[in-house]
Amino acid sequence: MKLNIYNQKGEVKGDMEVSAAIFGVKVNTVLINEAVTAQLANERQVLAHTKTRSEVRGGGKKPWRQKGTGRARAGSSRSPLWIGGGIIFGPNSDRNFSKKINKQAKRKAMFMVLSDRAANDGLAIIEKLSLENYKTKVMDEVLNNLEAKVFKNFKIDEKKKAKNKQIRSTGRSILLINDASDAKVINSARNLDGVKIINLDNINVVDLLNSRNIVIADKAIEKLESIYKK
Repeated sequence: MKLNIYNQKGEVKGDMEVSAAIFGVKVNTVLINEAVTAQLANERQVLAHTKTRSEVRGGGKKPWRQKGTGRARAGSSRSPLWIGGGIIFGPNSDRNFSKKINKQAKRKAMFMVLSDRAANDGLAIIEKLSLENYKTKVMDEVLNNLEAKVFKNFKIDEKKKAKNKQIRSTGRSILLINDASDAKVINSARNLDGVKIINLDNINVVDLLNSRNIVIADKAIEKLESIYKK
């Protein structure tokens, strides 16, 4: 299958043959949900931890003798029944929320999201995702061009635009995928609302799904196919 290649002005500069195994996969929402659930679960950090009676400091000495005092027998002042004692059934750091998902299933879910964006005018291949200088304004203009000419699901608020030309719709949701780390692109895009940039090495189904539109460099497409097209 073929997809158009755009320049930074949003103009079509040609087309590119892409793999149907990556950009032409039938969407299965159940598999995508499984991949997202597994990724979020594996990223979860277990921070809450309460100490049991064996972990609380102190309590080594028997509070009083076993018999003859008239009080209930006690072996440690760190019993859960005592103030300052351990906690019964509290959260601990031994909990494991990780979920297993097969590598092929995780990759296929990622391909499904890419295919969905490509089929619904939410994917733009740009011939050169790089800037000459550190300029947020230039990056904003590039994204504005793509939103106006490529992404069909983006609408400019005409009422706000009539009052102030600088005001644009707040519905921007773009993921930039570059083939390699570029400091100029990263620093120029990081202050723009609704824009996230990642390298191809960090591509994942959650970032793809969270972004309504995807801008990917042509070299990143080639690298993507060389990695996953097997």
